[in-house]
Amino acid sequence: MTNESPKKEILVNVTSSEVRAALLENEVLQEVYIERVARRGLVSNIYKGRVSRVLPGMQAAFVDLGLERTAFLHAADIASPDTAEYTENVPNIKDRVREGDSIMVQVVKDPLGNKGARLTTFVTLPSRHLVLLPHSVTVGVSSRIEDELERERLRCIVAGLLAEHGLKCGAIVRTVAEGMSEDVISADLRYTLKLWDIVQQRCRVANAKSLVHEDLSLPLRVLRDLVTTDVERILVDSEVDFIAMQEFTRTYLPDAEPMLELYKRRRPVFDLYGIEDEIRKSLDRSITLKSGGYIIFDQTESMTTVDVNTGGYVGHRDLEDTIYRTNLEAAVAIARQLRLRNLGGIIIIDFIDMVEADHRNNVLQLLEKSLSRDYARHQISPLSPLGLVEMTRKRTRESLQHVLGEDCRSCNGRGFVLTAETVCFEVFREVIRQSRQFEFDEALVLAHEDVIGLLLDEHAVSLADLEEQTGKSIRLQSESLYLQDQFDVVLM
Repeated sequence: MTNESPKKEILVNVTSSEVRAALLENEVLQEVYIERVARRGLVSNIYKGRVSRVLPGMQAAFVDLGLERTAFLHAADIASPDTAEYTENVPNIKDRVREGDSIMVQVVKDPLGNKGARLTTFVTLPSRHLVLLPHSVTVGVSSRIEDELERERLRCIVAGLLAEHGLKCGAIVRTVAEGMSEDVISADLRYTLKLWDIVQQRCRVANAKSLVHEDLSLPLRVLRDLVTTDVERILVDSEVDFIAMQEFTRTYLPDAEPMLELYKRRRPVFDLYGIEDEIRKSLDRSITLKSGGYIIFDQTESMTTVDVNTGGYVGHRDLEDTIYRTNLEAAVAIARQLRLRNLGGIIIIDFIDMVEADHRNNVLQLLEKSLSRDYARHQISPLSPLGLVEMTRKRTRESLQHVLGEDCRSCNGRGFVLTAETVCFEVFREVIRQSRQFEFDEALVLAHEDVIGLLLDEHAVSLADLEEQTGKSIRLQSESLYLQDQFDVVLM
């Protein structure tokens, strides 16, 4: 096996309703990021709010951000004007805020149901290698960086840079900073400090109940969080976003600008390397291994279970050899699927029982190695007495299944079905694909009534834009026998 870093590419697909980004390693899809315009979260957004109500009994206050519901701020989440540090003793809410006060707050939890957003005044500003803590003087280092000499090196670099700027700020050094030079870390710190100055200036002149700073859009977050020196190119199919990404790289990541490339070919960018097919496969309960074995993924509220089976693979020598080779192949496939499906929390892997201790150790080592490039923090435990591998993977965002699917009673055992909204976007992409490959006057879309209803209602404008973009007439027809995620585009 080679230790060379894989060739990395990032593809960004932009439409008026949805933005998607794909991370590939050696032309194989590893991770997918999806952001729908109508459902962008509020987490990390910074507002200038107005305290609308103080509740001493709850040690909390409600803050009006200009949103549908007032947000919740607990006394423990309010920085002290003196030390600006977290303290063990919760202060009296009446000593910190009063009704009518204007206050800078950051959203830490999105609104849910009838509950408003959860807030804090301990603002954090992330960059690629650091998280700036304007209301702290602590310099911390990610626990995933285990080498003590490296931890101390990074801590000294950041503490020295902060002292050099004469600022009473703190920072957390992120895992990706391991091995990075002082120049790289200094550039990141300059970016966050510049951003903090901008945020403070905006807050001073902004009216109460207004947004001061919004977290970056997906294309710019991709640049901030995913671009490393081993990324060879970033393909973007939107000229507007391409220009925005160019401006971002020129300001904050000048080394990344040569990687950017505007994709202009007629073939959809996500058709490269079969990404659409890979996304579809990642929603299936099982995947087939090249050897003939297969892996089953079951996602529940409390954990994800992964079961490895030999299937039709019979090996070349004996049963132990068959099991060993299947488990080795499965270890690589499981690591990829955990990233692609974005499965987090507790994960239990049931490899096929192996007799030889060397075989068990080799499979675990390969699993760890295959997960080494995963951006999400993970921890793998040794084989349990029952032969199970217990591991955890940090939840960084919703799983792909939860983003694209919903509960369904008619899904042939998968346990979910694509949402009507997801199918609408797939219809749009299919019409574009067909318009670029074939000549026709009219496209007839046959789909479930919920999909047709959504196309005629919420996505009517997008449908009209699509007709103008393709120069083709699009007719819709509801089919009562179609499942929600089933559709056809008939060319007339």
